Amino acid sequence: MKLDSLPRVQLSFEPTPLQKLRRLAEYLGLNQIYLKRDDQTGLGLGGNKARKLEYLLADALQREANIVLTVGGPQSNHCRITAAAARACGLECTLIFRGHPIEQAQGSMIIDRLLKAKWIFAKDQTREEKMDEMAKEYLEQGLKPYLIPAGGSNALGTAGYVRAGLELARQCQEQGINPDYICCASGSGGTQAGLILGCHLGGLRARVIGISVSRSVAELTEKINMLLVELGAMLDVDVSALHPVQVSDDFVGDGYGRPTKLSQTALELCAALEGVILDPVYTAKGLGGLMAMVENGRIPKSSSVIFIHTGGMPALFADTELYWPSSGPLKAEKGSLGS
Repeated sequence: MKLDSLPRVQLSFEPTPLQKLRRLAEYLGLNQIYLKRDDQTGLGLGGNKARKLEYLLADALQREANIVLTVGGPQSNHCRITAAAARACGLECTLIFRGHPIEQAQGSMIIDRLLKAKWIFAKDQTREEKMDEMAKEYLEQGLKPYLIPAGGSNALGTAGYVRAGLELARQCQEQGINPDYICCASGSGGTQAGLILGCHLGGLRARVIGISVSRSVAELTEKINMLLVELGAMLDVDVSALHPVQVSDDFVGDGYGRPTKLSQTALELCAALEGVILDPVYTAKGLGGLMAMVENGRIPKSSSVIFIHTGGMPALFADTELYWPSSGPLKAEKGSLGS
């Protein structure tokens, strides 16, 4: 496999811990649940995007770029870590946000500002249109821009999660863990696609389930399958024997970044039972979906499950009324995990 021959700049702390959640497993009546702590990658307060950016920033440096552009929401985990990765590599960074300017910087935007990233709001354009426009402006100014797609989820970035899947397989072997399911929140699809291939190559028989935070099953499945085909070609591996892509969009609620009763319950349970803080946009929805699947029998209670903590906690401090309503925290009752 050609993974080791791809240029890579080390930006993250590896391997990230694999933590057993005994109290949460007992609460759910689940045999075993482990948390892969990719919130502890280190770069820019940690998160899964650091793994993807190791390959993307190496490519940017090889191409002699001096400014990196990417797109996301104002609280984007990906944008924040891209800004940190650019600084770690001595590059400038411009972040293209959807919508209109926000008056007050909160959450991840405070870290972006500390990292001296430039903000551009797309307003009535798409983020990608605005990024292309800015890239042309920078070229005219004599700069060398490098464009990174949303979530870092092209084949090159996704290679970071092939590497993560191999890392997880080694940890499972060392700790005597034989997981039945590996679950993650799935947005742009790169993390799930990389895990599917990496875990397969590492010898794990587990099915990788993605809990969508925004996209439909059809849209996300198509994106992940496309990435797997591209990965197979790039790494010269056969992807025809992989398990079919499994995605659920049952837990999206009112849309991206909008909490549900189930996601709030997962957020508060994980903190109260295990002392682990999730983020409200990705991991709370992902773990909430996993919890509901255990309750409704889609994931049997006899299973051993690994959940990927992808980071993003600064978003907790972005809109306190949204994530911490004035009515106070929700009270989760055992056996009642409504969405």
